[in-house]
Amino acid sequence: MSSTVSIKKLCKSFGNFRALDTIDLEIQKGASFALLGPNGAGKTTLVKIISTIMPPTSGEVTVDGYEIREAKKKVREKIGLISHQTFLYEDLSAEENLIFFKDLYHLDEGEKRVEDVLNVVKLSNRRFDDVKTFSRGMKQRLSIARALLHDPPILILDEPTSGLDIVGKKDFYEMVKRFKEEERTIIITTHDINEVELIADSIGVIMNGKILFSGELDTLGYDLEEFIIELTGVEN
Repeated sequence: MSSTVSIKKLCKSFGNFRALDTIDLEIQKGASFALLGPNGAGKTTLVKIISTIMPPTSGEVTVDGYEIREAKKKVREKIGLISHQTFLYEDLSAEENLIFFKDLYHLDEGEKRVEDVLNVVKLSNRRFDDVKTFSRGMKQRLSIARALLHDPPILILDEPTSGLDIVGKKDFYEMVKRFKEEERTIIITTHDINEVELIADSIGVIMNGKILFSGELDTLGYDLEEFIIELTGVEN
């Protein structure tokens, strides 16, 4: 199976602080990949670089064959980014937010696409309501609709369940299951082992800016939490 994301000798420094240290990583097409690590490990920095929000200091990153610095527009067409920040405009309605982003993407048949993604996230009945009236879970669902507008083959989920209640998390996991069935490549950052077991088929463990392990979950041979504690020396 070919790699959707290929990372070689990636480094990112902020002054004298090295946030990412010589990372090599391959994420396979159609995989559901969880990047697992404690707060401050480098997870968000890594996905910001993959999604072209932040430039690397050195190294090479390709997304679906496109190098992130040489083909930034092409890379962004391949990726839908979802994070604990929704990137929504609170004083606009759900539909107005999606129309705004639809216009940014210059989508053909954009109006139909807005309707389609509202149906996917089950917000059609709230399409005319201002986002500021939405619960945290509803805002996250609308954020997912925003990320799906251009039908990207790769979804990057940066700690997407942060702040969600039990119902919000359940709805989110059901949507991720649907994305997996659609054979999208999913990259999720999390520090929650239970979340990894629900979503992922492969993992990378990151700590202090270094990848300690990457591979398929079914190759571990024993309990994931036990494996992480043994690998990092840190209990979840």
